Amino acid sequence: MVQIIAGKKGKGKTKHLLDMANTAIKEASGSIVYLDKSSKHMYELSNKIRLINVNEYPILTSQGFIGFLCGIISQDHDIETMFLDSFLKLSCLEGEDVSETITTLEKLSEKYSVNFVLSVSMDAAELPECAQKDVVISL
Repeated sequence: MVQIIAGKKGKGKTKHLLDMANTAIKEASGSIVYLDKSSKHMYELSNKIRLINVNEYPILTSQGFIGFLCGIISQDHDIETMFLDSFLKLSCLEGEDVSETITTLEKLSEKYSVNFVLSVSMDAAELPECAQKDVVISL
């Protein structure tokens, strides 16, 4: 399953994502992973959640980002949920069409039983039609 928290920059998407991750780890029987563009939220997350600073890795394209996610999934078969903060930046999709990447995430989710929760710096109405059904919070 792919879930999207949508809203313009500064609307509080990260706060919702952090809260969701901290709530998820309390009930999780597997692993929770939080991907971000820095480590600044390290102390706001439960120490049971694996925080990955994506900017430490040379990811230059959306395909490279999907490969990176697949690498993480292949190393830990117990991942239940991956939280992706600043999704457009992490996936190199700022100003690009996100349809293909969202569709790929849905396929990965189905194949490997991993839920993806994304914070996307766009109004929900600006998202492509294929992604609008995944919006769970619109700010």
